[in-house]
Amino acid sequence: MEWYQYVAAFFSGVFLTNMIPHFIHGISGNKFPTPFAKPPGKGLSSPTINVVWALFNLLVGFLLLGISKMTSSNRLSIVVFFLGIAAISIMSSIGFQKKDKE
Repeated sequence: MEWYQYVAAFFSGVFLTNMIPHFIHGISGNKFPTPFAKPPGKGLSSPTINVVWALFNLLVGFLLLGISKMTSSNRLSIVVFFLGIAAISIMSSIGFQKKDKE
C-alpha cells in the first residue's frame, strides 16, 4: 500500500466512529454537540442536524475506506484503521464529558 492509503485508513476509522454518537442521538430525538452548534462542538444541535452530520461522516468514512484499499491480509492497514477509531473515541470521551454540565 502507498502511504496515503494508510492515512485514508486512519481517517476512515475516525469518520466511521464519529458517525455513531451523532446517529444514535439524532434518531433517538436527543440534542448533541456538533460543529454547527453555538459554540461549535459545545452547544447542542438538533436531532436532525445530528443525523445529517452522522450521514456525512458515514459517507466520508466509506469513501476513505475505498481509497485505503484496506484488506485483512494487510495487518498494518487494519492496525492503522483501529488507531483512527481509538483516537476519535478517546478524544470524544474527554471532550463530551462536560456536555450535560454546561
